[in-house]
Amino acid sequence: MPPIRVMVVDDSIVVRKIVTDVLGADPAIEVVGTAVNGKVALAKVDQLRPDLITMDIEMPEMDGIAAVRALRAAGRRTPIIMFSTLTERGATATFDALAAGADDYVTKPANVGSVQQSMESVRAQLIPRIKVLTGRPAGLPPAPAAPRPATPPPAPAPRGVRKAPAVLVIGSSTGGPDALTKVLPRLPRDFPLPVLVVQHMPPVFTTQFAARLDRLSALTVVEAGAGTPVAPGTVHIAPGDFHLTVAAGAGPRRTALDQGAPENFCRPAVDVLFRSAVAAYDGAVLAVVLTGMGSDGKLGAGQVRAAGGTVVAQDQATSVVWGMPGAVTQAGHADEVVPLERVADTVLRLTTRSPSLVGARP
Repeated sequence: MPPIRVMVVDDSIVVRKIVTDVLGADPAIEVVGTAVNGKVALAKVDQLRPDLITMDIEMPEMDGIAAVRALRAAGRRTPIIMFSTLTERGATATFDALAAGADDYVTKPANVGSVQQSMESVRAQLIPRIKVLTGRPAGLPPAPAAPRPATPPPAPAPRGVRKAPAVLVIGSSTGGPDALTKVLPRLPRDFPLPVLVVQHMPPVFTTQFAARLDRLSALTVVEAGAGTPVAPGTVHIAPGDFHLTVAAGAGPRRTALDQGAPENFCRPAVDVLFRSAVAAYDGAVLAVVLTGMGSDGKLGAGQVRAAGGTVVAQDQATSVVWGMPGAVTQAGHADEVVPLERVADTVLRLTTRSPSLVGARP
């Protein structure tokens, strides 16, 4: 198999050196060229024909966001991974880049003690994303970036008695910010269930992402805090580096946060949220698993179904990466596998009154 051809776009000679050295050390990757800004990148892309582009955001002459827009306007679907700073400004710019058509992002190393530590940080974040977005094995369930002909999913595994949902929980990762902006704004102001979301994302980014979704949605969207009542009308986004759970006890159910061990290499983790929702709502859970790298959510989705809840997974053709929803589907935990544009409608249909669901109101 030929190596993955990567073009590195960054105005910093230090960053270009770190990224090219890290990528060049992997036998599956070939750095075919670099560019100092978006304008130069656009001029080189026809000649270099990269399989993937890493793109800085802030650059002179043409920044990364403008370059992404230009590439997508020209019809180029080459996967693009943005390099972002871990700041409010960096987070805002990253979401603008994702909205413009970038596929994913990594954060630049900050406050590390050596070049070697910087290289290790880049290696850990960037190489798995490059391989997954180009359809190569990366130590994770392979998930192609381009759609393939769909194969019939396995039949759902045996389940408990199906219950009317009392809460909606959503998990997503790579491609999730764009997917969530296509799902949550389609839920009406009178949506009858509380909503809790785990999107794999670092601190600062989750704050900005919740604010962005709040501007787009009829529901109130907040970064989750500890001890907030869980009730219809509000969407709680798990904060970066904290697991989000639902605490049940005397009085209303409330959100809870903790920094327990990562699960599936993730904190927040989808499995943690799903598991807690099953316990807090006695299985009356509607779980949605959207695009994402890895398999976080697979075990939790199995617990949802076994307890009588319902699981919806995004289909392969509309997922940026079919790792998480693919793992759920292939394990037989998905009741329905639907394209992204049908996720919100499916959620609304499953939350309406239905005599086929135990506990549903007549």
